[in-house]
Amino acid sequence: MQTTAAAAAGTAIGVAGSAPASAAPTGGRPNVVLILADDMGFSDIGRFGSEIPTPNIDRIAAEGATFTQFYNNARCCPTRASALTGLYPTQTGVGYMTDDHGYPEYQGRLNDDCVTIAEVLRDAGYRTAMSGKWHVGTWQNGVTPHARGFDRSYGPTGGKSSYFRPTLYRDASPIGRPTEPDYYLTDALADDAVDAIHELAGGDAPFFSYVAFTSPHWPLHAPEADVEQFRGRYLGGWDALRRSRFDRQRQLGLLSSVSELPPRDPDATIWDDDPNKSWQDRRMAVYAAQVHRMDIGVGRILDALEETGVRDDTLVLFLSDNGGCAEVLGKNAGAGTVSVDGSPVRSGNNPTIWPGPSNTYASYGLEWAHASNTPFTRYKHYTDEGGISTPLLASWPARVPAGRVVDKPLHLIDLAPTIFGAAGATYPTTRAGRTVPPLEGRSFQAVAQGTDPGGWTNGRPVFWEHEGNRAIRKGRYKLVARYDEPWRLYDVTRDRAETRNLADQRPETVTELDAEWQAWAARVRVRQWKPGTQYA
Repeated sequence: MQTTAAAAAGTAIGVAGSAPASAAPTGGRPNVVLILADDMGFSDIGRFGSEIPTPNIDRIAAEGATFTQFYNNARCCPTRASALTGLYPTQTGVGYMTDDHGYPEYQGRLNDDCVTIAEVLRDAGYRTAMSGKWHVGTWQNGVTPHARGFDRSYGPTGGKSSYFRPTLYRDASPIGRPTEPDYYLTDALADDAVDAIHELAGGDAPFFSYVAFTSPHWPLHAPEADVEQFRGRYLGGWDALRRSRFDRQRQLGLLSSVSELPPRDPDATIWDDDPNKSWQDRRMAVYAAQVHRMDIGVGRILDALEETGVRDDTLVLFLSDNGGCAEVLGKNAGAGTVSVDGSPVRSGNNPTIWPGPSNTYASYGLEWAHASNTPFTRYKHYTDEGGISTPLLASWPARVPAGRVVDKPLHLIDLAPTIFGAAGATYPTTRAGRTVPPLEGRSFQAVAQGTDPGGWTNGRPVFWEHEGNRAIRKGRYKLVARYDEPWRLYDVTRDRAETRNLADQRPETVTELDAEWQAWAARVRVRQWKPGTQYA
């Protein structure tokens, strides 16, 4: 598959780091701002049922389209690899995380065969900027934003970091930790994105800005004034929070395929039985503060587009990299982290440690993650709906009608072809003399605009594998399994919350979809997951 347009830049792309093509913008080519949240659950923004104030993120939906069935890859690295390339993770070399497992598909960095959105758009005459978390390569192996198509870039060097004293990079080089007493990473990433817009919007070429917030990924870090806005709001507990969010989702018309809130996760504590309710309230209050502060940053980005006069001609996309995170942190989780005042960092999910300040390092736990993913099951890492479902919001005032709700199933692999099509950029067949894999997805621009004549159907299959957790969705059916467990089958058009396993009733469907998954896994070279953290 190849995306083409009149403003195409050719069929080959140069070596990463080469100068951009000197092409003036042509009529109809939008700027593109891609905003990615980190570990944010399906129901954590207002448009998807949350009580957390997110008026700026919700504004993207109000001004454009809300996609209710968009899928990620269940984890940070593989999601970023697909989002940036339009390929499945193993095709990019990032089949797992950024450690090298000894196979090309699991080398832990973007390979030399794939091309990034930034590389393709830069060759099509765009200027490119990134603000945020990279996590598809490391400075040690040389795969940096600067090396893969971004003219300017800034953010944390790792996949997780302190919000108050992260280790940072600028363009091609690490620059150490910030020293400003009031430094907060979410604000700094928004600052950089706003600066990039003001710089690039004044040029004679369109721009691509990739804003990859670390919020609300652990550690639970937020300014105390922000946390105070939410303290006490969660003393009703996670069961009540799930119910209130689900009721709002139903009122918003988001989930016609889920008629009842599924039961509590059997691994979740009953709220009335938890002896540390004030501490639990504090954990969720810090998490909510992190989401809210990210929303303020998104508002500043949207304001910058207005101030520079380019908002109508800018495609803005917002999504999350995976579902809510149920990971539990131990006492060594914050090793290497430093506090603002130099005091020891206290790590772990311990009721004696009040999260929020820079000298703490904790996560919000399974029960709050369960509420974040309302109404779905399971979490980050898993290919159940709770792990792979994300809100997707898309606005382009000049092209996308306001207030659209789209229930077509879409996947990360569809982002790149959509952006290329809108930008008039040609996806290359080679990169530095190497053959580039064809795009796996397809543009959903017409679906967003409401002009699709029916060519986009629900029938094409999409696939997942992470840590042995696997799934295929095709048409109305989804086949899913956790590592070392048998397949389960769901009719997600009637039961997207995955409560009624149809595997025994429809064995022929299980056989058919299993064969398709096996063929895909062989084609993209998925390897077997061994117990622990290793592909074999």
